[in-house]
Amino acid sequence: MTLTTTLLPALLGLGTGLALIIAIGAQNAYVLRLGIEGRNRVILPVVLVCALSDAVLIAAGVLGIGAIIQSVPVALVVIRVIGSGFLIVCGIFAAVRAFRPKVLEPTDAPPQVALRAAVVTMIALTWLNPHVYLDTVIFLGSVANQQGVNERWWWAAGAVTGSFVWFFALGFGARLLRPFFARPGTWRILDAFIAVVMLFLGIRMAVGF
Repeated sequence: MTLTTTLLPALLGLGTGLALIIAIGAQNAYVLRLGIEGRNRVILPVVLVCALSDAVLIAAGVLGIGAIIQSVPVALVVIRVIGSGFLIVCGIFAAVRAFRPKVLEPTDAPPQVALRAAVVTMIALTWLNPHVYLDTVIFLGSVANQQGVNERWWWAAGAVTGSFVWFFALGFGARLLRPFFARPGTWRILDAFIAVVMLFLGIRMAVGF
């Protein structure tokens, strides 16, 4: 093996994966909020759900499962209906929080949240989003399979690495923003932003775009 067949495909996969993952979405918004609130007990499991889910979906794309998904469009319709409803509900809750912002002192003890609730929420945000299957399985899978037989797995490894790097950086780096969230107005802006993102994604998903 040479750098052309290992390192180069891996770097291309890393760049493509990051370009797709970094775009603001429901996953990123939820991880960001947990990180800012300092919910250290749940950050690791939540970011692992995100990164490992991406790893499974990317591997599925490389193995050609994207073609199967495309052949069963009704499955994506069902996922779209359930996922859009879930996102809209999350958006409504975020909008309510925007009207009733809290104050988070930098010295406050991290608020508690049920680990199971956080993990289940992230699983739903990830696996009930039909765009995950279109973008990660079909798109990334097709790009990976444009590489050589061996190179495609190096490319996939790069994309998976990008997912781990991004979600861990977002989840554990968000705590640096805690001093800015000592003011209710800052929470209002964040929750309003999250509400807009989730409502937009939910409505867009519901109408089939």
